Amino acid sequence: MTLWVRYARNGMEGFGTLEGDAIQPHTGDLFATAAPEGAPFPLAEATLLSPVRPTVFIGLWNNFAEAATKQGLSHPESPLFFLKSPRSIVGPDVTIAPPPGYTGRVIYEGELGLVIGKRVSNATEEEAAAAIFGLTCVNDVTALDTLTADPSFPQWARAKGADSFGPVGPAIATDLDWSALRVKVSLNGRVRQDYPTADMIIPPARIVSLLSREMTLEAGDLIACGTSVGALPMRPGMTVEVTIEGIGTLRNVFGG
Repeated sequence: MTLWVRYARNGMEGFGTLEGDAIQPHTGDLFATAAPEGAPFPLAEATLLSPVRPTVFIGLWNNFAEAATKQGLSHPESPLFFLKSPRSIVGPDVTIAPPPGYTGRVIYEGELGLVIGKRVSNATEEEAAAAIFGLTCVNDVTALDTLTADPSFPQWARAKGADSFGPVGPAIATDLDWSALRVKVSLNGRVRQDYPTADMIIPPARIVSLLSREMTLEAGDLIACGTSVGALPMRPGMTVEVTIEGIGTLRNVFGG
């Protein structure tokens, strides 16, 4: 397994592999021609950024069996998805802030993220599986009262696409078995979500295959696989942590 990160250091941005408490810098293209360059340096000397900068950021709804049962929903045969603005993405330790003037509920949703590693279109499940570069942590933040503010039109993009509403990171893990993971979310240290990724209704390769029938996915694009039970509103000042063993902990504070 390899952990890939993006970072800022000495006024410059770069990418590399996380090796314990050090980063090995790389040059080239993360998804094609990455090669080590230079000596490792301490992680403490850098600020971790979001490990991806996608052109397309897709989120799934109703993709976990336990949550579907709790809400009385049937299992979808195809991904029920929405688009989050790529500009909503922030990295670890960046403050989550609602839009100016918004005073309603803001909820966290801890999720497994799929990072695409190469162009894929109308793919079989085998081709789709080969196109998944790695896995990361996602917090799909939602302005819940915006979503349902107009009864004639659920505002998915607006409710989920605000600046800072897409924390991602801290790393991309390659060669990690998605089906053996758990997604844990804590608020101020208290665990609120803890669910197995094996409970996913539509698994990763099928997600990518079905989505690729409708839109071409490119290297660096990001898919959040949906969440399970336990998503709750945050209060100002709360620290929210999304942890997936093997990937790490994505930590952010809600500014409110």
